[in-house]
Amino acid sequence: MPSNSPLPTQQRSNSPAPRRSSHLAPNNISRPSYGPRTSSIGLGSRPNNSTTSLNPPQLPNGSSLRQEITAPADVEDPLDALERLLGRRKEKVAGVQENGDITARIQKISDPDADIEFGGLTLAAFAGDGAQAEWQDLRRSTAQTVEEYEAEKNKFQDLHKSILACDDVLKSVQNSLTSFQKDLGAVSAEIETLQSRSTAMNTRLENRKVVENLLGPAIEEVTISPEVVSTISEGPIDSSWVGALEELDKRSMTKHGKSANSKILATSDIRPLLDDLTNKAIERIRDYFVSQIKALRAPNVNAQIIQQQSFIRYKEMYGFLARHHPVLGEEIGQAYINTMRWYYLSNFTRYKQALERIPLFVVDKNDAIGADQGAHRANKASQPSHDALAIGRRPDVLKQSNQTALPSHVAEDSKQTHYLETPFLHMNLALIDNATTEYSFLTNFFSPAISFQTISRHFSAIFSPIFSLGHAFTKSLIEETDDCLGILLCVRLNQHFAFELQRRKIPVADGYINGTNMLLWPRFQLAMDVHTESIKRATSAISTRGAVSALGLSSAADAASKHSTAPHMLTQRFGQFLHGILVLSREAGDDEPVGNSLSRLRGEFEAFLTKIGKGFGSAGERKKERFLANNYSLILTIVGDIGGKLAGDIRENFEGLKDAVGGT
Repeated sequence: MPSNSPLPTQQRSNSPAPRRSSHLAPNNISRPSYGPRTSSIGLGSRPNNSTTSLNPPQLPNGSSLRQEITAPADVEDPLDALERLLGRRKEKVAGVQENGDITARIQKISDPDADIEFGGLTLAAFAGDGAQAEWQDLRRSTAQTVEEYEAEKNKFQDLHKSILACDDVLKSVQNSLTSFQKDLGAVSAEIETLQSRSTAMNTRLENRKVVENLLGPAIEEVTISPEVVSTISEGPIDSSWVGALEELDKRSMTKHGKSANSKILATSDIRPLLDDLTNKAIERIRDYFVSQIKALRAPNVNAQIIQQQSFIRYKEMYGFLARHHPVLGEEIGQAYINTMRWYYLSNFTRYKQALERIPLFVVDKNDAIGADQGAHRANKASQPSHDALAIGRRPDVLKQSNQTALPSHVAEDSKQTHYLETPFLHMNLALIDNATTEYSFLTNFFSPAISFQTISRHFSAIFSPIFSLGHAFTKSLIEETDDCLGILLCVRLNQHFAFELQRRKIPVADGYINGTNMLLWPRFQLAMDVHTESIKRATSAISTRGAVSALGLSSAADAASKHSTAPHMLTQRFGQFLHGILVLSREAGDDEPVGNSLSRLRGEFEAFLTKIGKGFGSAGERKKERFLANNYSLILTIVGDIGGKLAGDIRENFEGLKDAVGGT
């Protein structure tokens, strides 16, 4: 609807009626120029029109959000939107454009300098006819425009209302944007404040880190946490208790290292607390180890389990005790030594008694090579039959690996008869295994608190009675026997034990091995001398009773075998015994007494055969040579497949003897 406010004086009325003027003064004619999108309802003069309301608000000068408000690229042109809302056709817009062309023509006529085409008419005719026609066309166009306005008046009113509503919405948006701008400015100020505070805090943090790096180590050296104090004083002894003990030990060492020259007052302040806590730890360590040592004295206890679970696991405790209270540490060590000496001695004493119950074959002088076999059968009638001179499967004890000692209850219940190397083997297996275990425990538990020399003395204090018991057991096995093969087997077993101890790096048992050798070798030589003397006696008996009767054969067979060239029975016995000795001496060295003993025995045997050969007389020289060759051949056959230097020397000797008598 038209505005009711007065129009400005300098502005012409936008009335659609043309102003009446003289037709003779064309220069004074002034026609309003209607553009294609010009409205005649006078909305542009309203102070609250949409053009004024849509002007962007001026942002404050101090705002940090200076942005130009521009229409988005995808928004429709306002004039096009108005035409679309009004529903005007293109031809109507063309009519308005035609009115504009007429106005332009009138203005051209009013220009005095314009070149006007009169078309053959006079000025009056041109002015009257042409202008009159043009004014009539203008009137018709104006009347048509007013009619169109009247017809579309309601649409313009609706458009005006829509524009007013848009003004309200835009004002609300403007208020919101203004409030948001203010809030954003406040947030920006707060962010700047936070940035400055963050910078200051970072600076203080860096300074504190520098101070902490300088003071941290010094503070840690002189402080101890309440958790450590509580754990050591009241906590159970376990891995965490050991960790707390290590922490206390570290602080104590630092205290003693800095107490002399330190000027830090905190060191002197914390010293009484560390001393009290150290004394409390020593007291608890003492009580713990005393209880564990008492547990070792319980009947049928397995000491190795207690050593691993109660001693080795907490060996740092003994190291702490030895550093902070050496006297008490030595007393605890001596208590352990006394307990373990009693433990091993009592157990090995029972084990020795169990092994002594194993039935053994009796081998004495009646089993010698040249002994009377009739007397031998009479004396051994109550024992299982066996051949004391044959080696058989006895060397198998040297070939078995990962052997374990025979349990004591099995030994006590054993009914099978064995040779002497069987109890010797099991006794020394048990002794060597326990010595290895104990020495490993001592070196692991007591070092580095004490030196290895002291540990070796502790081991000797524990195992000296057990070593003596082992020597006594070995002596009881061999002192009444003439079993050369059994004694030599014990020697080889002892050598294997020596190699095993070297492999396990247990040097403290070398004395026991050497002592055992000193028991075995002399007894072996004495047993060899028994065989040598037996052959010597058999040789002496040839001159009085004859060779056959001297070996226990009946007198009825004497005449039948007197001039036989077959190998002598003593040669068979000598060959079996020699085979056993050589089998056990494959790897023997030149420094062993086996070679000397065999040389004496071989000499007596050769003397025996020589003396029997003389019984053939001068007429039976050929039979004598055949007899000797047959005996030497038998010896070579028995020992022919045995390796070793000593066996080679024996074969070479008998081959020479055989060749000397013409044997082939």
